[in-house]
Amino acid sequence: MKIRYFTFKLLGLLLVMAIFGMSFSPITGKIIQDFKLKNVDGKYISLKNYPQAKGFIIVFTCNHCPFAKLYPPRMNALNSKYSKLGVPLIAISSTDTITYDEDTYPNMVRKAKQEKFNFPYLFDGQQQVAKNFTAQKTPHAFVIWKEDGKWVVKYNGAIDDNGGEPEKVENPYVAQAVDALLAGKTIGQKETKSIGCQIYFRK
Repeated sequence: MKIRYFTFKLLGLLLVMAIFGMSFSPITGKIIQDFKLKNVDGKYISLKNYPQAKGFIIVFTCNHCPFAKLYPPRMNALNSKYSKLGVPLIAISSTDTITYDEDTYPNMVRKAKQEKFNFPYLFDGQQQVAKNFTAQKTPHAFVIWKEDGKWVVKYNGAIDDNGGEPEKVENPYVAQAVDALLAGKTIGQKETKSIGCQIYFRK
């Protein structure tokens, strides 16, 4: 009974978040400036660290958000598949750590080890990178692509269409976008609604 009650509560929470936590930010075509942030291994990473990259999957996520907690295995899978094709995944936490102690850098390090992240998990303590991308939720995914030496947003929104039940995903939006770009085709769906916890920016 306790397990059923917990499952019911979780599904209820996800439904509320889906209804009230959606965002839509039409920024396809925006040029993204490079950044340099601290990874959980203590090293600093920027897009320049990947000179052979064709593009990137950038996911703004965090430790505390229930919806974001559903996605690390799928993010590992995306990075495993696409990094060897020249499109690595980079995760960034830009949450206000004054409000959410769970999202402090030491806790990021702990989470990355516990969940065996195979991708960089960067700390955006000043929230400047999230502002550059106009990220709003956790998780909020972007696919950026190199064009004429610049990084251009090609996709913006949700990772896929079913956070709670990965086996029932019908539209893996990020994967579809990357597949289209690698094939030199037009992305079918360039923007979707990101669902999750709001990123609150300090004033």
